[in-house]
Amino acid sequence: MNYEPVIGLEIHVQLKTASKMFCSSPNNPDETEPNRNICEVCTGQPGSLPVANREAVRKALLVGLALGCEIPEHSKFDRKNYFYPDLPKGYQISQYDMPLCGAGETEIWIGGHKRTVRITRAHLEEDAGKLIHEGKTSLVDLNRAGIPLLEIVTEPDFRSPAEAKVFLQNLRNTVRYLGASDADMEKGHLRCDANISMRETGDIDLPPYKVEIKNMNSFRAVEAGLEYEMQRQSEALENAEKLRNETRGWDEKKAVTLSQRTKEEAHDYRYFPEPDLPVMSFSKKYVAELQSSLPELPMQKQGRFMSEFGLPAADAQTLVNDKSLASFFEETVSELQEWFKAEGMPSDDEKKFAKLVSNWIIGDYQALLKASDVAALGSRVTAENLAELIKMVSRGEVSVTAGKKVLAVMFEKGGDPSHIVEDEGLRQVSDEPAIAAAVERVIAANPQAVADYQAGKKQAAGFLVGKVMAEMKGRANPQVVNKLLEGKLK
Repeated sequence: MNYEPVIGLEIHVQLKTASKMFCSSPNNPDETEPNRNICEVCTGQPGSLPVANREAVRKALLVGLALGCEIPEHSKFDRKNYFYPDLPKGYQISQYDMPLCGAGETEIWIGGHKRTVRITRAHLEEDAGKLIHEGKTSLVDLNRAGIPLLEIVTEPDFRSPAEAKVFLQNLRNTVRYLGASDADMEKGHLRCDANISMRETGDIDLPPYKVEIKNMNSFRAVEAGLEYEMQRQSEALENAEKLRNETRGWDEKKAVTLSQRTKEEAHDYRYFPEPDLPVMSFSKKYVAELQSSLPELPMQKQGRFMSEFGLPAADAQTLVNDKSLASFFEETVSELQEWFKAEGMPSDDEKKFAKLVSNWIIGDYQALLKASDVAALGSRVTAENLAELIKMVSRGEVSVTAGKKVLAVMFEKGGDPSHIVEDEGLRQVSDEPAIAAAVERVIAANPQAVADYQAGKKQAAGFLVGKVMAEMKGRANPQVVNKLLEGKLK
């Protein structure tokens, strides 16, 4: 029997604010000194009162609007009651029946096609502390306690682990574009739990159970954890085993999920309204102002790159994954057009220029960024200089190989590519008499290779071309070399 997965996500995003959600302690999730950023509010001292962080609310609303959520006129906080060592108050301030952001719909690109994902809700809450285990002792670090979290819950709309991964990556890009979060999964800024169950392919009813997977700390882990659960649950159903609601943890080293506990229901937390915080109200004018302030979002930008520049979906996705890289791409395309226009050459083939630029950026330029752990914003390579280099290569002034060397020098030291070409002696030679003389010398010195070529062994041509390039110290125009060699060997 064939089965398909039914997958929904619960994502926690740490919001990037100066202070915590309900107090003035610094919001620094990367603080390494334990219990440095704490106060009487986030440690739950008697008599302390919370005050909601206005900037956290604003950024949460922006994310909700970007996801197509409905923003209600009123929203309130609630107490979620449970006991754990990293929760000093014995409850978490969260939201239950009046969330900040209601239902909505957003879209993702899957294989060049749009796919709609429904959002159930998005609500604000405070993060818990962190337990540090040393031998048989557990220590509590409350630096993280009280950091603003936006929990985003999707409907079970994903039909493969790959779709869930794409949605997560798009969400990461979205909150980064909005400046709402750094959204680094490895650092815990973005955390994801997944609910998965299996049903017969073609069935439209939701299965009578769901399994929650926790402890997935990377996009790869989310995909791998879901793939493992698909296999485990499918095998259980084939063996007529009854699956139950439960929470399982992903074990990265063993690449398996392990049962942790039965899944809790809302009534287990005994929610009730937070008495120390007033109900929040949002006017239609305020929400409209937030809506109008949204920038071009990653999903929109990717679609525009595909339609306007003719880029393949994968290339467009790579560029929009980094907002600064996407901006650098557009600036370079514009500069390249200006270079050709200034020299009286046709400059209206925007898609051709865009593909040239994307190839250089996604290939050699991004490799340099990754190797040196430098962000695009911090690079010494300017859009104007990269455009000039691409123009020189496309016009045959510099070979592709030499162009890569020039880019490496630009990346390391900065500078104008034309000056680097002259300083390094990398300008390509297209002078036919000079290349013809080198061809004559190579033919005379390699009679066996010439005989092999004339006997039909075409690979001998590559050998001879290589010899000519060596004679010319790698600066000969390969097209001219091939043309002259073919003419001599006919």
